[in-house]
Amino acid sequence: MSLNWKDLLSEKRRTGTFGKTQKEDNKDSDDHRTPVERDYDRILFSTPVRRLADKTQVFPLEENDSVRTRLTHSLEVSNLAKSIGISLVTKSKIFSSVPEANRNVPTMLAAAGLVHDLGNPPFGHQGEAAIGSWFQEHFNSWETKKEDAPKGIEELNEQMKNDFKNFEGNAQTLRLVSRLQLLNNNRGLNLTMGTLGALMKYTVPSHKICKKSDTSRNALNKKHGYFFSENEVVEEIRSATGLSEGARHPMAFIMEASDDIAYSVLDIEDAVKKGLISVMDVVSFLEHSTTQAEGEAKELTLRVVKLAKDDIAKYRNEKLSPSEFNDVSMQKLRVHAISKMIVAVRKRFEDVIKDILEGSYSKDLISDSPASHLCEALTGFAKRHAYNHRSVLRIELQGYRVIRGLMDIFWSSIQATREERADPFQRYTYGQLSENYRRIAEDSQSSLPPLYRNFQLLTDMISGMTDGFAVSLYDDLQNLKIA
Repeated sequence: MSLNWKDLLSEKRRTGTFGKTQKEDNKDSDDHRTPVERDYDRILFSTPVRRLADKTQVFPLEENDSVRTRLTHSLEVSNLAKSIGISLVTKSKIFSSVPEANRNVPTMLAAAGLVHDLGNPPFGHQGEAAIGSWFQEHFNSWETKKEDAPKGIEELNEQMKNDFKNFEGNAQTLRLVSRLQLLNNNRGLNLTMGTLGALMKYTVPSHKICKKSDTSRNALNKKHGYFFSENEVVEEIRSATGLSEGARHPMAFIMEASDDIAYSVLDIEDAVKKGLISVMDVVSFLEHSTTQAEGEAKELTLRVVKLAKDDIAKYRNEKLSPSEFNDVSMQKLRVHAISKMIVAVRKRFEDVIKDILEGSYSKDLISDSPASHLCEALTGFAKRHAYNHRSVLRIELQGYRVIRGLMDIFWSSIQATREERADPFQRYTYGQLSENYRRIAEDSQSSLPPLYRNFQLLTDMISGMTDGFAVSLYDDLQNLKIA
């Protein structure tokens, strides 16, 4: 396999007929934007992007407005990806023969960065775990007590079942932008094939995920990138871009690295902002961690430590309060760390682009670059002092309980409605489901098994909620149920 940039940056859009694409749709003759630039605008103005403002990054239901949400995180990932793209088109020869690369490459990366978390349910990864565990427990129960299993379960194949038992926000993202957003067709935001390929971080379906014990496990197949319902969409993307199963779009490597950079540094900055740690805690940890590093990775980390310590020494002479000192010092550490990691990622991408285009590269750019130790050390520090802080774990536990409680309520209403035995409470809760999601689930022309569509109606609704809405809705429904 040898990929080419003409196909990878394909401006074709889906027509809704399998195997057929169109170059552009309803483009105004006065529109100055390229199709990829229109992709970014479609994503930016979509409702799911606005919902990210009330979805967890690290600290659920956070009242401090300066602490990041999924929206601010996504905007920062988008910006970092765009910056790497600009650097590549201006400093490398990779895109020298690609038309309009100076516009389309940074914009496609910005779009992929902005969209990458759209499918995440409320309460972040705990939300994914809650959805997956709910289905795992129910499937286990139905296998034990077949008489309790819902009608049509025998129609579900292995991939269909695993879509839910291993629910994945990345797969939901593709579903969201390719299916769920517009009502007048079945193409969602109808993004270009190049952009759709770039946002696919994982390249396999749910029944082909490689387990941790599998020697073939890598950055591309450790999770799934799409659901059974989007199999045909993925085939269209691959047909237009030249990608095959197991091959990742080159832009997806950069988007992934931008995400890694963002959460490794910025989650710690939020922990400092909340007063959970100090900037000296971070610097001391990084300096000590270099005893476990070597070569360029050690040098890069020590360079960031030195720059941070120089800034700290300077700010100690300023008349700053302790909180101001921590804030400004951490901001400078953030700048140094991000700058060094971006350069490392861009250079590594240049080094391995031939292997990526040949489909033989399956690592992630961060861990395969001199930025590996710095990113790993920062992430390890965040896990210890931010992600596992009791205040975070307490609210994550609340979110886990809320999501599973809502799934119990909505699943009961979906089943009862389908069997025409719904009581007033179940009719009310079924009516709370998004009209658009219900329309898709109730489509009599769909070739998908009815039970699979009912399961997706449940996951579409839950994953589309914000943290605050989920908590509020759960409390309201619980009160109505008791009444």
